Amino acid sequence: MMVTRRNILVRIFAVLVLAVLALVVMGQSPSVPQANARGVIRLRVRVKVGDSTKGLSRKRFFLIKGSLAENKGLIEAMEQEPVVSRDCYYQGIGASPELIAWLKQNDCESVYCREVEQKYLEGNGAVPEFQRAVAAGEKQFGNRELARKWLSVNLTDELRSGFYKRQQKDLQTLLKQAKELSNVKVLSVMTDRNGTAYFTDLEPGTYVISNILSTEVGNSGVLWNCEMKVKPGDLASETPFLISNNRDRNVKCVGVVKPLPACPTPKQ
Repeated sequence: MMVTRRNILVRIFAVLVLAVLALVVMGQSPSVPQANARGVIRLRVRVKVGDSTKGLSRKRFFLIKGSLAENKGLIEAMEQEPVVSRDCYYQGIGASPELIAWLKQNDCESVYCREVEQKYLEGNGAVPEFQRAVAAGEKQFGNRELARKWLSVNLTDELRSGFYKRQQKDLQTLLKQAKELSNVKVLSVMTDRNGTAYFTDLEPGTYVISNILSTEVGNSGVLWNCEMKVKPGDLASETPFLISNNRDRNVKCVGVVKPLPACPTPKQ
């Protein structure tokens, strides 16, 4: 009985010794980086308009797999895409100067971008299209406040979101070309109010950051296409990838700036 108990104690001791040795060896062995570690891009977009610089808010940017050279044909197609400014589009469909100013105030591409406040229905700041839509809504709903909230249903499709839909049509054509070229889905993010956005869970490799269609900045259109590399485990927590329309030592991606074309004279 004593021999059996002693053997058990010896075996337990041996197992403990082996476990401790294994832990020591593991602690001394260098860690092997994971081959499939993912990366992050912290994107920050700041633009200069006149003498002021601000974050470019509520604008979508895309991440295209491959280098600039590998996407040369796609980028040339982007550069050749005709630019139609928001003002020219709305002037072309006969929108009032007041509606164009309302859209421009918050850099809106459609009437859905913000609520139509009461001050845009009366007085000097009134928008004629909104006034007519609310008047029609009052007859439908029997309530002026409800008519104000749902005034978009009494606007033509061109006025509601025609410019946005036109932009989307051109964008989808270029996105399809990008996907066919790399056989990889194009990722997208929208900047916050400070012009910051994140691409996360990225496979290491070379990418092109692009806005695909020129973005209106002041009286110019800006097209960004910049190459960057994502390294395994790169969390981009310290330094953002800074994008701008203005050349600066901290800017990593400077867009191609072109004046917006003059609007054609509306047909009488």
